[in-house]
Parts: sequence; structure tokens; C-alpha cells
Amino acid sequence: MKTWSDMAATQPLAAKIMTNSFKRGRMSHAYLIQGARGTGKEALALLTAQTLFCTHKSGVDPCGECVDCRRIATGNHPDVHQIVPDGQSIKKDQIDHLQKEFAYSALESSQKVYVIQRADTLTNNAANRILKFLEEPEMETTAFMLTENSQAMLATIRSRCQLIDLKPLDPAAFRKQLVAEGVNEQSARLLSEITNNKTEAEALQEDVWFAEARKLMIQWMEISCTQPKDLYLFVHNRWMPHFKDRQEQERGLDLLLLAYRDILYAHLDKWDGLVVFSPEDERIEQGVMTFTQEKLLRVLQDILAAKRQLQQNVHQTLVMEQLALQIQR
Repeated sequence: MKTWSDMAATQPLAAKIMTNSFKRGRMSHAYLIQGARGTGKEALALLTAQTLFCTHKSGVDPCGECVDCRRIATGNHPDVHQIVPDGQSIKKDQIDHLQKEFAYSALESSQKVYVIQRADTLTNNAANRILKFLEEPEMETTAFMLTENSQAMLATIRSRCQLIDLKPLDPAAFRKQLVAEGVNEQSARLLSEITNNKTEAEALQEDVWFAEARKLMIQWMEISCTQPKDLYLFVHNRWMPHFKDRQEQERGLDLLLLAYRDILYAHLDKWDGLVVFSPEDERIEQGVMTFTQEKLLRVLQDILAAKRQLQQNVHQTLVMEQLALQIQR
């Protein structure tokens, strides 16, 4: 996102809230930005940071070309700090380091910005540490907490932030954009359900890991339809060696969710909604014969529950074993 007009095209309410805050000089000291994957959480935080630091703004739009704008865009600005999970969570020592940064004066300006990715993964100790910054904000400090699930965070943290709720983007419009740029229709349907970020979609299209993930998803579906008792072994022999960390497991569950949804849509004659399979694919007919609508609804609920367990740091193998057993019943 280069300008607030760009942001408004995909997140009009969030763009309006932030630009009005700039114009009125009423920026909050902390923002909790909530939204699904691909809705632009980090883009919103970094565009706001560029607006705060840019010295050549046009209205509220940062120039995008000055040293500050370029440094923020590339993650190299000394007064804009990003914290990402160390493994499965954000730990206390990461927040301790952040606290030390707070103790220093800003290096090149009178302000600092902190962006905390996947803030719902803060450990209890880390979450309690971060409260210090939110309860005693410094005058020139702006914090951004990014999450897909704000309810998983401490209520005391939520209450001290201004909530910006990002809306799901329109997959159909994004799919048309991908097709116009040369992505085949079937791949565009799948990619547009997984991400609304053009750069990420292009990377996934060329990613060998993602191509193998799609193959494993198809194999999972074939086994669940024809030999469900083998699904448990498939998890150990094929699934787990490929999907190694939580983020990869969540990607795999997203693929399974879409595949089982396709079968449900076939039951309902919603053929235009298929994203994994084509209407002519014999595996769709096989899935319809294997799974009733009631069973499919239970499977979709089980997959969503598995995603929640991963986000709560339940052991990945246990989560996938349980899901396999639930589906084969």
C-alpha cells in the first residue's frame, strides 16, 4: 500500500479512521488491528508509520520515496521496531528487549513505532510485560498489535488499544485480477481464497513447497473418501514431514477446509463456488457419495477447531491425529 487511497480501496473504514485521526491530530498511542490473513494488517501499520515519519507528505499521504519511507518499507528504520514470534510464541525476553528500546531516546526523530506481529501468541509473562507500555505510554510512541484473533488476547490489553477491525476482502475481484495477469482460472480460484495479497499469490504460484502441499491435500481427500482408516498413517508418513511448523499446518488446514467445502457446495449445486476441484472432477462425485451434508458440516467444524488448537499451541501432531480420527469415524 503506497497511499491511503490504495488502502481505502480494500479497507475503506480502516483508512477513514486513520486518516481522520491524522487530520485531527488525535492519534492513539496503541492500535489493535484485527483481521484474517491477507486483509492488510501489516500494510496498515507500516503505512501509518510512514505517514508519521515522512517529512514530504502530500496531505496525509507519505511520499514513499524519502529515506524514512524507504527504510520503513524495507524494515530498516531505527525507530520502527517489529516483533515476531520466536517459534510458536512471543516471549518475555523479547518484550524485555523492547522495554530497553523504550528507555532510549529515539535515534533520528522524536518518536518510536512498534509493530507486534501475531500478538495473540504473547505468552502470559510477555503479555503482562507489554501492559507496561500500554498503561504508561510515552508521548511520542505508537504501538500496533496485529492479530487474527483478538479474543485470544488479555482483556486488559484489548481495553488499552483502539480496535481497528479489518473486513474480509472480495475473493472474486482478486481472482479476476490474477486471471488478467496470466494465472489459470483454477489456480486463481484457490489462491484468491488463501490470500488477498498479490505478491504472496504470485510467490505461492511459483512455490515448490505449496505445489507439494496441494498434492498432499488432494491425496488426503482421496484417502478420506476411499480408505479412511489409512488417514492416520498418512498423517505420520506424509503430512507431518511436509507441514513442519504451526504456520505451515494452518496453511494445510486452510487447503483441507476449502476441499471439503467444495464437496458440500457440490451437494448444494453451488458449482460456481468450487475452488479446489472442477465440476468435472470425478473426485467431487466420489466425495458426494462418501460424505453426507451433515458429515461435511461436522468435518468443517473439526478443521476449524483444529486451527484454534494450533493457535493455542496444542502439539501439532496431536491436533492432526485427532482430526484424522474424527474424519474417519
